[in-house]
Amino acid sequence: MANAGIPLRRQQNHLLQRPFPAGPRQITRCVPLLVPVVAHPTTWWAWVRLIAHRVAQSFRLMVGVQDYGNYVNHMRRHHPDTPPMTERDFHRYCLEARFPSKGGKLGKCPC
Repeated sequence: MANAGIPLRRQQNHLLQRPFPAGPRQITRCVPLLVPVVAHPTTWWAWVRLIAHRVAQSFRLMVGVQDYGNYVNHMRRHHPDTPPMTERDFHRYCLEARFPSKGGKLGKCPC
């Protein structure tokens, strides 16, 4: 008694039923897909240096030291019109974001 003699009604997809407009098509927006070019090290020593660099970066991020080089690269790629902060201002901004201070005094214990 699954169907009980009642015809099944299929859902209609309205997107497929609309015809495309006649005439030539125009591209209204074109966003290129950025494919990152990853250059892998070619020598054993280059691999060791890359791993050491990434381990050091991971430990810095674990203790809260932000990476100024990544920030500058991000600003160049995504915000080319905006000049990046100086390294001193960048670190001050990161510390203020992590440990908000009141009137020049440390508001919270950083422990």
